[in-house]
Amino acid sequence: MPCDPGPAGGAEAAPGKGPAAATALAVAFCATLAGCALTAPGPAAAPALPAAWQAPLPAAGAHGADAAALAQWWARFDDPLLVRLVDAAQRGNGDLAQAAARIEQARATLRAAGSGSWPEFDGSARADRARTEVGPLPGTVLATSSRAGVDALWEIDLFGVTRNTVRAAQARSEGAQLAWHDLRVSLAAEVAATYVSLRACEALVDVYAQDAQSQQRTAELTLTKARAGLESAANGALARASAADASTRLIGQQAECEVIVNTLSVLTTLPQSELRPQLAARSRQLPQPAQFQVSAVPAQWLAQRPDLAALEREVLAAAGEVGAARADRYPSISLGGSIALANARAGGVSASGINWTVGPTLSVPLFDAGRRAAQVDAAQARYAEARARYEQRVRAAAAEVEQALLRLDAATRREADARTAAEGFGQYFAAQQALFAVGVGSLLDLEQARRNALLAAAGLVNLQRERVAAWITLYKSLGGGWSATPPALAAAPSTPHPTP
Repeated sequence: MPCDPGPAGGAEAAPGKGPAAATALAVAFCATLAGCALTAPGPAAAPALPAAWQAPLPAAGAHGADAAALAQWWARFDDPLLVRLVDAAQRGNGDLAQAAARIEQARATLRAAGSGSWPEFDGSARADRARTEVGPLPGTVLATSSRAGVDALWEIDLFGVTRNTVRAAQARSEGAQLAWHDLRVSLAAEVAATYVSLRACEALVDVYAQDAQSQQRTAELTLTKARAGLESAANGALARASAADASTRLIGQQAECEVIVNTLSVLTTLPQSELRPQLAARSRQLPQPAQFQVSAVPAQWLAQRPDLAALEREVLAAAGEVGAARADRYPSISLGGSIALANARAGGVSASGINWTVGPTLSVPLFDAGRRAAQVDAAQARYAEARARYEQRVRAAAAEVEQALLRLDAATRREADARTAAEGFGQYFAAQQALFAVGVGSLLDLEQARRNALLAAAGLVNLQRERVAAWITLYKSLGGGWSATPPALAAAPSTPHPTP
């Protein structure tokens, strides 16, 4: 059980033994307390996870599903432009730059915390010249004095205030790096999803453009027949309305593509004047990802997610703060000393010498109106919050993988039927269009066939986008194959810092 002195405590000097005995007794008292088990809470254990994924797993691809394979996953797409866009985003994104700055802040905090276990030395120098009235008769004496010395102070970390503070700072430094990795994975996934949405949008523009052209031809043919008395005026109005509706749909889809290009420009930090030629140089088809196999063991994948690892470090940091707050309620002892060279000259007389002092200082908390106890309670509450947040995120992460697997399986199984439907409705529409051109079919049958063909073609494009997006979501939910060393920070000089 950890010792707890409460908000007050102290040591009394033995009567008749003098200051030396009191100091010795204080040191012995602190050493005895130091033997108490001032332990901080331990790391949070991950909540129980199912033994296997419940959702169907994707078929094995050419590569495994380890972190190294996922790290190179973008390069295995059939679209090199996607790789360049991801690289551009990770080089220039402002959020990543802020995360990198937070890493440096955390490293500096760790160095500052580690310095607390080492002695402090301060140098000082002083020179004075004074005029003094002397004796019963009027007269003055000019005096010159100087002093140069070094002061030292070393607080002995008996109960682990510094050790626990360093522990918390170390965990937060690691957590900042993990947060950088998580942001990098999320940014890559967001860029890829936006790029896939753009290619799907362009494919829909092609579908709607073909529909608009077909509607325009039908409207012209119907109006010609109406003027010849072969079609009613109502059918002419219907044909014009359908052509206008198709044109409106096409314009709206084109505007949506422009919005996505703008979003992609912001994500990649590439100006549109540079981005648009690159987009135009590539095919407007959706990029096809390489498949990868997912292990059936959930814990194997969740252990490599940087966001979960960062939250685990936050739990360790909160535990260190609990230990530091508990240790702060105990007495502290420090060793201090100074050495100085002093010179003085007055009235033609000079004197110099070396002065030094050394000795321990005992500080005992006697009364603080419950401040230290409240700080312990607050630290324990922050630890409980961090632990609950970590456990909740682990469960959510498992659900994210399950959902990505379900969406991927559903999209994969639906794609063949969606392609068959698009081809069948397209063929039926072509037949109805041929009949209407020779005056056999009706306009209503033609419009119904056109609507079905349009919906089926658009549905196929959207389903293909969903399938690729499901692979991207699965990539992100499995940790993205992040590397242990941030490339942007690997070459940065690291200032060594003392460790306790």
